[in-house]
Amino acid sequence: MFEGGELRLVLLKLIEEQPRHGYDLIREIENRSGGAYAPSPGVVYPTMTLLLDMGLAEEQASEGPRKLLAITQSGREHLADRADEVATAMARLAALAKVSSSTDAAPVRRAMQNLKAALQDRLSQDGVTREVQLEVARLIDEAAGKIERL
Repeated sequence: MFEGGELRLVLLKLIEEQPRHGYDLIREIENRSGGAYAPSPGVVYPTMTLLLDMGLAEEQASEGPRKLLAITQSGREHLADRADEVATAMARLAALAKVSSSTDAAPVRRAMQNLKAALQDRLSQDGVTREVQLEVARLIDEAAGKIERL
């Protein structure tokens, strides 16, 4: 969904709007994408830690185990210096929301989740050979090609 460093900028932009914790950030991105995209906690939480380490955000308070992050002055300057990149990333979310609102993507999202679950299940089994991995990749590539030709 995002290119290198863009998720960091999106999270920082959302934290600039109001202090947030990880779950809030995930839900806000999902809302702004029209439900079409929600970053995984495995990507969001390390990025939040990076923002803290870089001094771009600070822990404002804790809500139990949840860290509430707020932007620092350095974070505001960082966003200002990269205003074009921030605008591009936020526009990508808005464009995704527009596509999502103009179509009923629920069946597609369900199918994507089904594919993800099937991949995780099959590829995590013992004895998965290189041939199986290559066949899985071939099938996904074939499906992608067919979708492109629709």
